Amino acid sequence: MIKLLLVEDNESLNYIIQTSLEDVIGGYEVKTALNGKEGLILWKEYKPDVIVADIDMPEMNGKDMVKKIREVDGDTLILFASGETKSITDALSIGGNNFIKKPYTPEELDAYLKTLITLKSGAPTRDKSQTRNLGSFTFDGVKNVLKDANDNVVSLTAKEAGVIRILILNKGEVVKRDAILEQVWGQEYDHFLSRSLDVVVNNLRKALASDPNVKLKTVKGIGLLLTD
Repeated sequence: MIKLLLVEDNESLNYIIQTSLEDVIGGYEVKTALNGKEGLILWKEYKPDVIVADIDMPEMNGKDMVKKIREVDGDTLILFASGETKSITDALSIGGNNFIKKPYTPEELDAYLKTLITLKSGAPTRDKSQTRNLGSFTFDGVKNVLKDANDNVVSLTAKEAGVIRILILNKGEVVKRDAILEQVWGQEYDHFLSRSLDVVVNNLRKALASDPNVKLKTVKGIGLLLTD
């Protein structure tokens, strides 16, 4: 049973998502909140597996709520929801795992959530600072930077940070290209998006080139493999 906290100021949408996930799709236990303040209270009490947070809400918006959560909790999966794609970049930089564009159907949300959970399974628990060691590098998932052993810093774009975050969480395992595209770009396979992923991978290889032990390999026909 997946424990879901849905933080959304649209009561009708809350009802539709909750009843659909619990009674039609199944496998979910859903609690709802109408703003970030209510969401924080329920997060502490309910201890959900995943949070779906609208960005624009009264009293406390989704970004401010997630900032407070990420101060002490780097493990709970968080999916932002917004109708404005341009508002997503900052939201992801403060600790969101991905986003889903509104409006969405319960079936679409179910697919996004299960992909997130599948990618997380078997991966190390993230620490509260969202930093990860990769060979001689340290990846800061809040600031979206790579720092090498000499404290040289490489700034990453949101897409580059999103890709390397997934690969680090699944280090030593092949991650399918479709899964990366869905998580980082919010869409399944598309020729142009796939080319964009290739560009991101090339940029990451350049950023990691100073440590020969770190390898970002393409597994033909399947996906990507990161090792150190």
